[in-house]
Amino acid sequence: MDFFTVEFFTALISIILIDLVLAGDNAVVIALASRNLPKHLQKRAIIWGTAGAIFIRIIATIFVVWLLKVPGLLLIGGVVLVWIAYKLLTEEEEVNVAAGGSLWAAIKTIIIADAMMGLDNVLAVAGAAHGSILLVVIGLLISIPIIVFGSQLVLKLMERFPIIIYIGGGVLAWTASKMIVKEPFVADFFANEWLKYGFEIVVVAAVIGLGVMKKRATHTEATGQA
Repeated sequence: MDFFTVEFFTALISIILIDLVLAGDNAVVIALASRNLPKHLQKRAIIWGTAGAIFIRIIATIFVVWLLKVPGLLLIGGVVLVWIAYKLLTEEEEVNVAAGGSLWAAIKTIIIADAMMGLDNVLAVAGAAHGSILLVVIGLLISIPIIVFGSQLVLKLMERFPIIIYIGGGVLAWTASKMIVKEPFVADFFANEWLKYGFEIVVVAAVIGLGVMKKRATHTEATGQA
């Protein structure tokens, strides 16, 4: 992928948005893991824990970028990402993290929890990067500090403006559809540009539409039981 092109910046913006939407719980993880530490150690736990999490996530994403070049895995990854996008819109994720009693314990907890919670993020970023390792690294380096130092604001914005979640779900669904149409096994089927773009629009519309309906049905059921 050429640098400083529309495609490059579109992919970069998609990666940053994906990171912000999917990693909204990182602030909760960091706060819970370091809450028992003295104030002067909490900052160190946040910095070193986040640095370790960034390193592991970059390595994992690079590995997935390489893995997605294996025939058939783009299609599988795209289908899985469609499901992740739907879950993002319909399910409330619970975060349970034990507080660390020492600096090292807190750092270890942050890194492990981030690695376990970041599987969806890794797959989504790898798909949006279109094989560009540079995009993966730049996207993560830009978005992680925002998540760490501004994630409480991001979480509040998501609660106040739920449309942000739907935009994120749409970006995920769009990324998934682009992965699917690039799969060599089905590339001939999507050789027609109208068919390819039509498929991408249908996937995005279906994920957002089904997500909205599921959310409303859940809300109606909860209201009726209350």
